[in-house]
Amino acid sequence: MNATSPSADMATSPSSRVRKSGWKDVALANGSVVSIALFFIAVCVVFSLITGSFLTTPNLLNIVRQSAPLLIVAAAMTFVITTGGIDLSVGSVLALAATLSAVLLQAGLPWPLVVLAMLALGAAIGALQGFFIAYERIPAFIVTLAGLSVIRGVALLITGGYSIPVEPTSFFVSIGRAWFLGVPVPALLALAVLIVAYLAFNQTPFGRYVTGIGANTEAVRRAGVDTRFMTLFVYILSGMAAASAGIILAARLGSGSSNSGQGFELDVIAAVVLGGTSLFGGRGTIVGTVLGALTVAVIGNGLILAHMSPFLTPIVTGTIILIAIWLNFRLFKGAVRSR
Repeated sequence: MNATSPSADMATSPSSRVRKSGWKDVALANGSVVSIALFFIAVCVVFSLITGSFLTTPNLLNIVRQSAPLLIVAAAMTFVITTGGIDLSVGSVLALAATLSAVLLQAGLPWPLVVLAMLALGAAIGALQGFFIAYERIPAFIVTLAGLSVIRGVALLITGGYSIPVEPTSFFVSIGRAWFLGVPVPALLALAVLIVAYLAFNQTPFGRYVTGIGANTEAVRRAGVDTRFMTLFVYILSGMAAASAGIILAARLGSGSSNSGQGFELDVIAAVVLGGTSLFGGRGTIVGTVLGALTVAVIGNGLILAHMSPFLTPIVTGTIILIAIWLNFRLFKGAVRSR
């Protein structure tokens, strides 16, 4: 009896410990996602109690449609920030793509060529900035801050500060206004991008390289990976995503404006960091980014429905985001360390 009981205990206790602590391990490993999910639910509950129109189907579809550009760019920004970088130029790239889309359509260029041209423009801008960051070793903050100013200036120079209308009969506007099976087309485009981003980030070597570069660039380089090209490539993705957002916005509004996307880069970065991606690199999550972007969109929408002053809205939004991120770091980062 005594001889067999220790072995029986050894045979059963490890599995029982796994069963007992499994859910805790999952919660701790995904603490940032859990926290933003709970915060997102809390925000939705608060606004549903404050305003009776928040949970209506038209309003929810409106939130999804308006947040499509944010979701697309935030997905790409997740890759950038996970490498330890940042892209402050996405709002300006959005404005330039929206402006040039309207200009080229007025010039008579077919809309498919306009879309391809804008994506190529976004990729070129991302490649140029990525070259200075990856190969010339200039900090991403400096390069993209310069890009923010220069690219916005080009958009202003093209338009002279005025909006350029898009012909309402052009099929181009369907990109931002059409519906398919009761769902806005921009939301479907965002969903497609998010699925690809999730698979690339979690199921491919590229996603592992991105995380590795943010955690320990030298180790990844010694493993035979061209870390400089990988870094450049994430900025190409960011530029293309921002251009896509500009196309969608111009199509939805029916015009291209150099003033589009003012402060957009801050919303994108807030969504990514709020979702649990580390600003220091080495940790990222597409699921958390989606929840973070939706949280930012819901806060903006809910404050408008609550008839708050437009001058008070950015103050409340920024405060809520700061508190949420602070709680995220305090509660869940400490929990992971204690484990």
